[in-house]
Amino acid sequence: MAMKSRPLGSTGLHVSELALGSLYTSSLGGGVEESRRILTAAREAGINYIDTAPAYGDSEATLGEAWDGQQDAFVLSTKLGGRPQPFDPQDAAALRGSVEESLRLLKRETIDILMIHEPDRPLQYPWWTSYEPYAGPVLEVIDALKSEGKIKHTGLGGTTVSEMTHLIRSGLFDVVLTAFNFNILFREAAAELIPEARSRGMGIVIGSVLGQGGLGRRYDDAVRERPNWMSHDRQQQLLRLYALLDQLDGMPLAELGVRWALSQEEPSSILIGPKTVEQLESSVVAAERGSLPEDVLRELDEIAAMLPNRPFEEPMILPLGKDYRGPAMANVGAAVKVGKL
Repeated sequence: MAMKSRPLGSTGLHVSELALGSLYTSSLGGGVEESRRILTAAREAGINYIDTAPAYGDSEATLGEAWDGQQDAFVLSTKLGGRPQPFDPQDAAALRGSVEESLRLLKRETIDILMIHEPDRPLQYPWWTSYEPYAGPVLEVIDALKSEGKIKHTGLGGTTVSEMTHLIRSGLFDVVLTAFNFNILFREAAAELIPEARSRGMGIVIGSVLGQGGLGRRYDDAVRERPNWMSHDRQQQLLRLYALLDQLDGMPLAELGVRWALSQEEPSSILIGPKTVEQLESSVVAAERGSLPEDVLRELDEIAAMLPNRPFEEPMILPLGKDYRGPAMANVGAAVKVGKL
């Protein structure tokens, strides 16, 4: 079965329903050789869209080495943010230099979609000199790059809802990538962000539909034991979700997550972040199985409604199967803080 494609808003581009999120097509994953295998398998499966960023380790450089001449076969998005270090989003020359470096590393003449990374978290990247209206050197740089033909379209890539919706209302951008807030359990983006983007003809890309692992497989024992960060309501919600999987003859949780996302009409594309060809192929197989039955979708709506708002103390990425307060998670937190992940 051929991979389906959808229009990317009003950009004129058509992108595959599944796309590659490239955090792990880097040395954080299998490096150049495994990334080369993933790219070949993705193209053979009909995947034509890849999203990367300077903040995703050495992903841009790895992709550039792994393309093997097929770099123009993909719609490509990358981002501004996190390079060079120390990063100053008010330095227009450095912002332009970052895009030039992306083009060099990726071995591309143009970037299809250039997104501003984390435009909605001012304490991480203070992009704006004004919020009413939005202003900052990044907008001037993007306009210049677009007029020069070095980028084709502009976008936003972030993880909040209210801040991102306000940015969408500015009408300055063509595509939005929203992560961690539109999947089988977390639906915050559905109330305002996605409808606003759709009403403006923006392409909508969904990231982290598997919650960077927390919704990628079952953690029955950990959920029953209930780690100290987990609320009672979250525990009961996850247990009901796992019970649904049992009713579905043990369907893998990752398959349920991918098929739920593809059952929604709003997204243009769903990012998956495979570390291996085998992980890529399992997502492709899930996509080929198509939308979920209506009764399953209704049950998932009921499960999501059990906890519609995240508890204040809950981590953004559910650390199931991990020692949340151990040294490994502390290292992950430090990497996120400085834009390494």
